[in-house]
Amino acid sequence: MGGERTARDLRVSLLKLPAMLWPLLLVPPAPACAQPGGIGAAPEARNMRLVGFNDLQARSAYQPIIHRQGDRYIAYIGHHGGSETAPKPFNPLTGQAEFNGTSIVDVTDPKQPKNLAHIPGQEGLAKQGGAQMVRACDGKDLPKGEPGKTYLLRPFGGQGHQVWDVTRPENPSLITRVSWNLKDTHKSWWECDTGIAYLVSGVSDWRTRRMTEVYDLSDPARPVKIRDYGLTGQQPGATGAVPTDLHGMISTGPRGNRVYFGYGTNKGGVLQIVDREKLLTGPPAPTPDNLRYPVIGELHMSPQQGAHSTIPLGKMKIPEFAADKAGAERDMVMIVDESVVNECQARETRQIVWFVDATIESRPMVVSNFNVRDAQDFCARGGRFGSHSANESMAPVFYQKLAFATWFNAGVRAIDIRDPFTRRRSATSFRRSPRQPTSAASRSTDRSAARPRSRATMSRPTTAATSTWWTGPIPACTFWS
Repeated sequence: MGGERTARDLRVSLLKLPAMLWPLLLVPPAPACAQPGGIGAAPEARNMRLVGFNDLQARSAYQPIIHRQGDRYIAYIGHHGGSETAPKPFNPLTGQAEFNGTSIVDVTDPKQPKNLAHIPGQEGLAKQGGAQMVRACDGKDLPKGEPGKTYLLRPFGGQGHQVWDVTRPENPSLITRVSWNLKDTHKSWWECDTGIAYLVSGVSDWRTRRMTEVYDLSDPARPVKIRDYGLTGQQPGATGAVPTDLHGMISTGPRGNRVYFGYGTNKGGVLQIVDREKLLTGPPAPTPDNLRYPVIGELHMSPQQGAHSTIPLGKMKIPEFAADKAGAERDMVMIVDESVVNECQARETRQIVWFVDATIESRPMVVSNFNVRDAQDFCARGGRFGSHSANESMAPVFYQKLAFATWFNAGVRAIDIRDPFTRRRSATSFRRSPRQPTSAASRSTDRSAARPRSRATMSRPTTAATSTWWTGPIPACTFWS
């Protein structure tokens, strides 16, 4: 955004958390539990306070982003497909029933979020429909974008990827399809300063459900494909076991020259560290040698753990090692697993957050972890208990200081990561629900994103957006004016 941040800038920037919908920022210096009653009184919360709420027309949400457009802050929210009871929710803005897609919400005032538009997605239930992912870039930042315009990249269910003109958020319009007739899609990445997009796709002749298509979207109206990419063994014509599916990636752009890929949701996780320049300019044919050419290092997790999100934390000074003549600064990566099994059943081990020392990139190693203890019987509450996803923003207000991770029925956890070798919890927010057996509905494959539930039965996906504020001190720095 540039310049000094105002209080409003900070409050809105804190909304940039994934999976909970726009998400729990943090924390007042409050008692261990919020006061009973009232919109801001979550029964189980520590250092967090509910500020705003939007029901999103009862659409299950996965990934939100917040994008500044002029003097407004706009939330773009990707939705799962519909549910059996609500396959095509009603949109009061148009007077029509619409398949779940992308909600556009003005969150300039986080206390009073306002629905502006809904872009319908692909027909289908849960992960088979909707438009789960969103990324946005301004035309003034893209090398060949039109100044004054804002562009939205999203999937259309599992069928393909689209670019929309959202310059006027109330009136979005389709610009083009980027890739189509795919087997699946998921959480892609778009570099606004270069236009390079890394699309999670399922190209028909590849052996895996999800791999990477790399596109040049510097001119969003004229996509140019650069190459396909994945783990060796996923490519067309390969034989033997197929490596685990891609989930997503994060690029550090030309300056950092790295792309961090995460494969595997809750099992067989792989962190792959790739040389960005070699990925973009190396030979594109998907031979084993060409696929290995840009790889710098890999960390293969236990077969029982995934690598849902792989988030570069950059070079960090480690307080414990401050007096050491060597190794006082480490290059860190955070890996977040995703739990996919209800009630801690035998098909899955506990999924948690891992911190990786990637200083020697060819030999990354786990050095610590963060877990939520089952001291409050989360396993018996219904739904899933375990980590899911984390805030991906690299804005300096929290970067290398606090990480926010969603934990399904245990809510959102804020983790003090200033010393990633020894972390501690900073804040917590989740909704209490009665201890009762999971209903048949919650045993479905519905992969809703935010599990602080708005209903006590916990038998349906979250269909609302909440925001919370931190009103206490921010570790190591502050941007209040």
